[in-house]
Amino acid sequence: MNWLFDSGHAADLVVAVLLVEAVWLIVRKGWDAGEVTALLLPAAMMMLALRGALTGADWPWIALPLAASFPLHLIDIGRRVLSARRPV
Repeated sequence: MNWLFDSGHAADLVVAVLLVEAVWLIVRKGWDAGEVTALLLPAAMMMLALRGALTGADWPWIALPLAASFPLHLIDIGRRVLSARRPV
């Protein structure tokens, strides 16, 4: 099991699950692709940072996607708040 984490493939596995979830939400649930992207992109950025940390990448390659995940998360929250305020 060590190889899964030493190689960074544990993070790749989580990204694969995120992609399956994205396809499921778009195809089966009929969600808008932009909505799904805004929802899952922060998690994908965190997994990119995790992969870098697991594989011994230099700190900027860990810090940049991790830092990017927060504003992306705020954008997602903002989109949700605005859509909740719109009349149906």
